[in-house]
Amino acid sequence: MQRIMVIGVSAGVGKSRFARRLGEAADLPVHHLDAYFWKPGWIEAEEKEFQRKQQELTDGSQWIIEGNYNSTAHIRLTSCDTLIQLQLPLWHCLWRVLKRRIQYRKQVRPDMAPGCPEKIDREFLKFIVTTYHSRQKSQRHLIEEFSTAFPEKQVYVLRGQKEVDSFIALASK
Repeated sequence: MQRIMVIGVSAGVGKSRFARRLGEAADLPVHHLDAYFWKPGWIEAEEKEFQRKQQELTDGSQWIIEGNYNSTAHIRLTSCDTLIQLQLPLWHCLWRVLKRRIQYRKQVRPDMAPGCPEKIDREFLKFIVTTYHSRQKSQRHLIEEFSTAFPEKQVYVLRGQKEVDSFIALASK
């Protein structure tokens, strides 16, 4: 595993934390797509700029890139040697979103762009709840297509915190 793409079924599933822990365990550089997508004040990056940055990152020989961003997934999918999906329960994702809101109140998370302090609102929570199952289905389809197109590449679906912790422990060896 030298070029790892990390996706997750929802916001709050733990992609950023997992990527940081895996990066430390495997001694790989970690890149958080939110840090490239968002500009100060929660302004979205231009699509071409966001694509170009991902292409630069994937040109490297070693990396972990975490984040969903389905519109640019093809850039990462064709370049990675390993795809890891985190698929924790909806309640766990909601709990983590609330927890990080408290932890990073009015601060910028380490995986976020400067000038984008942690925030949460009813709209964001509604987004998580209403897209969880459809995202789960679309990511399952993406993984099936990926496995068919690239049978030589590794795919891991981690469905609980114990699986996540075990995976990190194995990567440390």
